[in-house]
Amino acid sequence: MKGIVETTSRQFREHQKDFFDMADKGQNVVIKRGNKQAYVLTPVSADDLYFTPEMVARIKESRQEIKDGKGIVIKTKEELNTFFDTL
Repeated sequence: MKGIVETTSRQFREHQKDFFDMADKGQNVVIKRGNKQAYVLTPVSADDLYFTPEMVARIKESRQEIKDGKGIVIKTKEELNTFFDTL
């Protein structure tokens, strides 16, 4: 069952396992901290990590492409719009 579960930071601390289990099952868990702050508990998978070995390899490959002159230089908003129109 997907839905939104709201809790206070105190309740979260007291029942962390339960809230982690809910998030693992797809529930949206919102942890309120006082009246102004709120946080969403979200599971993270290996695919969510920014710098996986594959990502690092792709960045290195892209840097080499730029060094080899295969990059595109865009200096104006109009050039950017023209580039986007070609995609």
